[in-house]
Amino acid sequence: MRNPEIILNTLCSHSSDADYKYERLYRLFFNEELFMVAYERIKSKPGNMTPGSDGKTIDGMSLERINALISSLKDESYIPNPAKRVYIPKKNGKLRPLGIPTIEDKLVQEVARMILEAIYEGYFEDTSHGFRPSRSCHTALNSLQKRFTGSRWFIEGDIKGFFDNIDHSVLVDILRKRIADERFIRLIWKFLRAGYLEIWHYHNTYSGTPQGGIVSPILANIYLDQFDKYMAEYAENFKKGNKRKVNPEYDSLKKKLAKVRKKWKSETDETVKACLFERIKELQAKCLSVPAGLQMDANYRRLQYVRYADDFLIGVIGSKADSKSIKADITQYMSEKLHLELSAEKTLITHASENAKFLGFDITVQTLDDTKRNKRGVIQRMFVGVVKVNLSSETVRKKLTELGAVKFTQEKGKEVWKPKARTPMIGMKPHEMVAQYDLEIRGFYNYYGFANNSSEACAGFGYIMSYSLYKTLAQKLNSTVQGILAKYKKDKVFTVSYKDEKGKDRTRTLYNGGFKRRKPSEFDFCDRLPCTMYLPKATLADRLRSCICEVCGAKGPLVMHHVRTLKTVNGDTPWGRQMLYRHRKTVAVCAECYAKIKESER
Repeated sequence: MRNPEIILNTLCSHSSDADYKYERLYRLFFNEELFMVAYERIKSKPGNMTPGSDGKTIDGMSLERINALISSLKDESYIPNPAKRVYIPKKNGKLRPLGIPTIEDKLVQEVARMILEAIYEGYFEDTSHGFRPSRSCHTALNSLQKRFTGSRWFIEGDIKGFFDNIDHSVLVDILRKRIADERFIRLIWKFLRAGYLEIWHYHNTYSGTPQGGIVSPILANIYLDQFDKYMAEYAENFKKGNKRKVNPEYDSLKKKLAKVRKKWKSETDETVKACLFERIKELQAKCLSVPAGLQMDANYRRLQYVRYADDFLIGVIGSKADSKSIKADITQYMSEKLHLELSAEKTLITHASENAKFLGFDITVQTLDDTKRNKRGVIQRMFVGVVKVNLSSETVRKKLTELGAVKFTQEKGKEVWKPKARTPMIGMKPHEMVAQYDLEIRGFYNYYGFANNSSEACAGFGYIMSYSLYKTLAQKLNSTVQGILAKYKKDKVFTVSYKDEKGKDRTRTLYNGGFKRRKPSEFDFCDRLPCTMYLPKATLADRLRSCICEVCGAKGPLVMHHVRTLKTVNGDTPWGRQMLYRHRKTVAVCAECYAKIKESER
C-alpha cells in the first residue's frame, strides 16, 4: 500500500503544469492509509461528537468501519448521506444554517480534499488567499499593501450568496479540464447532490457546495480560480505605459533648482551666495509639495487584484471611467461564465483617499505629503501613495457593543465611551472571568494587530475591556474598581489566584503585552516554492492496529472511544483514568470494554 505522502507529492509535482490531466484518481480512495491520515486530521474537532443524519458520531471508529467504507467506494455503492441542517445564531441576531455531514462522509470528503489540494495548490493564482495552506486574511492584506501602492480607485467585490449559488455543471466542467477520471467526477457529483435534512424532511440541492462539507472550501476556490485567471489576463491587457509622465510644474521647478545650484557653486560673493542658498531651500520646499508625476496620466494605467474566499478588492491606477468599465466587465464575466451575480449595491467604486472595506479593515491610500531625511541627510518625500490598512472606530464600537462591555453617553455634545459591567457573567468564578476577557482581548488583537493604527485602536479596545472586567468583578464581589485593582493588580499585572480541581494553586492573568502593530511576516508572492504535502503521522491507526486493548490488555479487534472534552471524563473508571493519565480524548478498546463504556453512559 503506497505511502500517502508519496501519493500526494506525486500529484503535486504536476500541479503547476496547466496542460497536465490527472487520470486514475478514484483508485486512491482504496488506500487505507489515506483514510487513516484523514481520520487523524479530523479526530480532534468537537463537532465530530455531534450525530449526523445517520445518528452516528466519530465515537466507535474502527478499522472495520473504515474498510467497510472503502469497500462501498470500490463498487461505487457509496452514497453520501444528506447533511443534517441546524441553525446557529449570527452576530446580528439572525440565524445561520449549518450542515452536519456524517462521519463517514467527512472521511471521504477529507480524502477528496487532500487529493484536490495536491492537484490545484500549485495551479492556483497568487492573488487567492482563502482556505489555502500558509495563507490567511493577513497574507491577503500584506499582498494588498505591497501591490496596491498608488491606486486611485478601489472596486469592492461582493458576490450574492456565493457558496449557495455555485453552478454544479459549471464546477464539474472546470474540474474536467484537469481531471480525466469520470469515477472521481461522479463522486464529486454525489457530494454536490447529497441534499440536506431539515426537521427530518429531505431537500434536494441544485446549486452550491455541500452543506458543512470539508470539501466545500477547495471546490469554491477551484470555481473562483477561473475568475482569478480572468483578472490576471485582464490586468495585463489593461496595463498601459511604463511610467507616469513627469508633472510639467515639477519639471520646471527641478530645472530652476538646478540652475540656482549651479550659480551658487560658482558664486564667490558670500552675501549673494547666502541669498542663492535661501532660494535653493525655497525651491526644494516647492518641489516636495508638488507631485513628481502626473496624477491623471491617460497613457499610464495599472490594475491590481486580491481575493480571500468570495471577497475581493481591485485597485485601479486610472480614471473613474476606467473603474466603471472594469466593474461592468467583471459583472458580465461573473454572469455569463460562472453564473454568479455581483451585488450592485455592495460592489462599490471608492476613491482611494476614502475608506474601502476589505476583510473587516478600512483600506485607503495616503495622499498627504510627508518628508523625512534619508541616510545622507537629504530631505525626501515619504509615504505618498502608500496603502494604509486601518481599524475603524466603528468596528471597535460594534465589537464592544456585541460583547456588552461598553455604554455610550453624551457629554458636552460629544459621544463618550464608558466601560460597563457584563451582568450575565457575574455567575462565573473570578478566574473564569479573567480567562474569558483575556481570550477576547487576545483574539481581537491577534486579528486586528495587523492594522497600521493598531497601537491606538486596539489599545482603546483593551482599555474598555479591562475596566469592564474590573467593574464586573466589583459587582460580583460587592466592591469598587479601586478595591478590585488593589486586591488583584500586582506589578502592573492583573492576576487572580485559585485552586484547580486537584487542589493545586493556579493563577490567571489578564493580557498586558501591549498593542504594538504586528508587522506582517514575509511571504514570497512571486517566486513560489514547489508544492509539497507534509502529513501527520497516523498515530490512531497504530493504536488500532496494535490489537491490544488500552484498558484491559485483551488482544483482538479494537474500536476508538472518543469524548468531546476531557472535562466530561469520569476518573473513577478504568478507561477514564487512562484518558486522563495520557491526556487524550481517545482510548482504543476491545468490544467488551467499549460495551461497558456505552453502558456507563446511559
